Amino acid sequence: MILGGGLRPPSGVRRSPEARSSLPPPRPGWRGRSPRSNAATRWFAAAALVVGVLLPGMAGAAYEAVDVPDGGVISGVVKFVGTAPKLEPIAVNKNRDVCGERKPSEALVVAANGGVKGSVVLVEGVTRGKKPKGDVVIDNHKCLFVSHVSAAMAGDRVRVKNSDPILHNTHGFLGKPTVFNLALPNKEQMIDITKRLTRPGAVRVLCDAHPHMSGWLVVHDSPYIAVTDDHGAFRIDGVPPGTWKITMWHEGFRTKGVDKDGRPLYDDPRTVTKEITVAPKGTATVEFELK
Repeated sequence: MILGGGLRPPSGVRRSPEARSSLPPPRPGWRGRSPRSNAATRWFAAAALVVGVLLPGMAGAAYEAVDVPDGGVISGVVKFVGTAPKLEPIAVNKNRDVCGERKPSEALVVAANGGVKGSVVLVEGVTRGKKPKGDVVIDNHKCLFVSHVSAAMAGDRVRVKNSDPILHNTHGFLGKPTVFNLALPNKEQMIDITKRLTRPGAVRVLCDAHPHMSGWLVVHDSPYIAVTDDHGAFRIDGVPPGTWKITMWHEGFRTKGVDKDGRPLYDDPRTVTKEITVAPKGTATVEFELK
């Protein structure tokens, strides 16, 4: 992970020589709070990446699309171990004529086979590989975000849509900062947000008009990313041969009360990282456990 913008740690926090040497020069023309205040704020925001609020990424590494004639496949499943908690439905407090009275919590969806829907699997550190071809739509549909969890590479085409005949205000946060904040008052309205997604990380997506609505958009630094299906399965193709770190991310599901707007709160996102070797034109399989 590279910390950008000439960031210095707060007093008492020391970097290794390797970390110091990897930092880019300060950006010119920085204004606002004092450098010390900005540095401290941004240092602790970056530290959140380490504990899983955001995802590990290579924000400073440029990705190069090349042919991968001997590319392999990584496939597998994310399974829940033990008895999955039963999450209570979420009450709707606005536009009930359209949204209904309650909506199911989608923080944890476990299939009959134990597979976990909506986990994200990422191959880390790939800087040269297959061409990106993502086209993601976050749809405000029947007063839910569809899909509840989406994934894209920075630079992929990503749009927000409103399929409902009511106002939705789709608000994305990367940590605390806002990434996008869009009012969509009209049915079938769609807004492109591609250029706003420049950094890897897990973007929390909320509807400011409807507190029961929440979702995630995970942005990666390469196209080697997948969201598990209804049975917890995933497949990533075109992987360059070699040994890679592969990370499973899940949003978190243990209840921790509600916020000031009555929105359910869950524990922090969790990650599991494994190492896997992909042979030329081969298939490597991996299973992740969530508990």
